[in-house]
This record gives sequence, structure tokens and C-alpha cells, in this order.
Amino acid sequence: MVGTPTITRTGRKFEQVLKGARQVFMSDGFEGASVDDIARVAGVSKATLYSYFPDKRQLFMEVATTECTLMADRALELIGEGRPPREVLWIAASQLVRFLLSDFAMQCFRICVAERDRFPELGQAFYTAGPEMGRQRISEYFVDAVARGELIIDDIEMAAEQFSELCKVRLWARAVFGIQVTFSEQEIDEVVQHAVDTFMARFGA
Repeated sequence: MVGTPTITRTGRKFEQVLKGARQVFMSDGFEGASVDDIARVAGVSKATLYSYFPDKRQLFMEVATTECTLMADRALELIGEGRPPREVLWIAASQLVRFLLSDFAMQCFRICVAERDRFPELGQAFYTAGPEMGRQRISEYFVDAVARGELIIDDIEMAAEQFSELCKVRLWARAVFGIQVTFSEQEIDEVVQHAVDTFMARFGA
């Protein structure tokens, strides 16, 4: 595998490049996204774009990582400290279900699957920034909750994986296969409620 190019994450046009790339990747996919189109939508020259990202794959991975990190940070801000497990899980599940069903997550998933054989690093980057980071962050909370006697969990990582899977019940599969493209708040809240209830029934102290 070719070494990963170094990214310069400074400069006033960096955010423009990311925003333009996000828009083009979402509309045209990875293969269909041209550097010319990304530069045009971002309002920068190709030379400027290449100064930040000499490789289109690295640009996609940066877009995916940035979006996933923002989602995780928003969830942490909402959770705060000292909240009981049921409240924390409700917030986490609400954020996760909505992210999984978002146009961004759906398109990233499709791109990673479509390019799996040619560019497996795309899927690795999205997995690391999304599912893996989410598992790590919820695992950290579980460790603290267990120490406080609020949850009883023997295998923290497995429990974190199970919680994530509970959030994918029903709606995610419909979205992936294009069976359903819009989801009501009631449908989402129902999945969230069942995920939290099921998890607490299994691991609640």
C-alpha cells in the first residue's frame, strides 16, 4: 500500500476544499468526483487543492473523518457529565440512528462498498472514524458507569458493539437497500426506545 500523504490542515482555504469535496462526493460518488469539479465547487484552484490533498483518496478520507468526528463531538456535548445511563444511551442512540440514516453516511457507505477492492483504505478510514471511534467513546462511558455501579458489563467492547447494532434495527437496512428514503421522528424514536430498553434490560444494574 502506498504511504499516506501528509495533510496540511491550516490555511484559509482548507475548509473550502473540504466543503466543496463533501458536496461533490455526495452528488457524484468517489469515481465520478473529478478534481476539476471539486476545485470549482470549493472556489479554489487545482493547485491550491493539490497543495492540501495530492491524492483524491486522502481527500475523501479527510471528509469522512471530519464529519464523523463532528457527530461524535456533538453527542459528547449533549451528554455532559453525571447523567444516568438511560439518558446517556438515549442521547447516544438518537445521534447515532440519525447519523446512520443521513445522506452523508449512506453515500459514504456506498462509496466504501463500491471501492472496496480497488481502494480498501477508504472503507478502513470510514470505519475507523465512524464505528470504531463510536465504540471507543461509548466504551469509555461504560467503564465509568460500571465503576459507579450503574451498569453490569463483563465485556465492555462487546456491549458497545451490541448497542451500535441495536441502533441499526429495521431502519438502517431499509435505507441501505433503498426501500425507504425518508424516516419520521416517530420511527426513529421507536428504534431508539427499543435500543435503550433492550440494552438496559441486559446490562442495567
